[in-house]
Amino acid sequence: MNISVVIPLLNEQESINELHDWIVNVMQTNRFSYEILFIDDGSTDDSWNVISKISSINPNVKGIRFLKNFGKSQALHAGFEKASGDVVITMDADLQDNPDEIPELYKLIATDGYDLVSGWKKKRYDSVLSKNLPSKLFNWAARKTSGVKLNDFNCGLKAYKLDLVKNIDVNGEMHRYIPVLAKNAGFIKITEKIVLHQARKYGETKFGMNRFIHGFLDLITIWFLSRFGKQPMHLFGALGFIMITIGFAFAIYLGIDKLFLNPTGRLITERPQFYLSLSTMIIGTQFFVAGFLGEIVLRTKQDKKRYLIKEELNLE
Repeated sequence: MNISVVIPLLNEQESINELHDWIVNVMQTNRFSYEILFIDDGSTDDSWNVISKISSINPNVKGIRFLKNFGKSQALHAGFEKASGDVVITMDADLQDNPDEIPELYKLIATDGYDLVSGWKKKRYDSVLSKNLPSKLFNWAARKTSGVKLNDFNCGLKAYKLDLVKNIDVNGEMHRYIPVLAKNAGFIKITEKIVLHQARKYGETKFGMNRFIHGFLDLITIWFLSRFGKQPMHLFGALGFIMITIGFAFAIYLGIDKLFLNPTGRLITERPQFYLSLSTMIIGTQFFVAGFLGEIVLRTKQDKKRYLIKEELNLE
């Protein structure tokens, strides 16, 4: 199979039929063998019934329905698990991503040998204050922190080698940072392509300003994981050593001062240096414990599946 198209969605009943017909037209025109995987992330409208009707007519359409809303990252994770095409393409279901970009994205992976191609919505049709400016700030911070030189990390239109999606773990809200996860996993041939962005045709956006707050918090997480994820003791142990050293230095100073320099002076417990010494040693010990716990967690096998499927269509 040439292409798997993975489409996470939430309450997009108006756009599903039009998106399906558009994708099928592109596939047939270019003679691609394909599958379309709709991942219904707990929709409360008629989205699943629309997907079911399309699937009964077109056997290339497959569906996964979550028991409730688990988030876009988990929807992508489920789609990546089931995808079988040589090239996996993701796009949003709101018709803002253009399926006509698929042939060029496929060529960049299948012919030019890239591991990942990320779309870049250079010209956007979103609100300047609510999306454009926060997106620019977010993308700048992501570039500086991760070292991945992309202009639009959050674009839903991306293309991947099949090996890549089978070897990364997309969880939490990490769908924004799949290029960073790919780089950390050793897939370094990453590029971007300017893609057409279209104004939303139906409904309203499902994302508010809080997604940028979550995005920056996730950015800190992925920076930590990329730097110290394999050996957290290197960070926490170093911090703990510094804090304990400071604490012992103050303790030695207080001891020498009390025993030899000023034996008739104030009690040690009446001096602020005593509490500074005690606090830094306690904090240093906590850092050491955090490092040990992190090392233990790394050696504990974790289940990657963090969602519950209610129904599936055309999946063996």
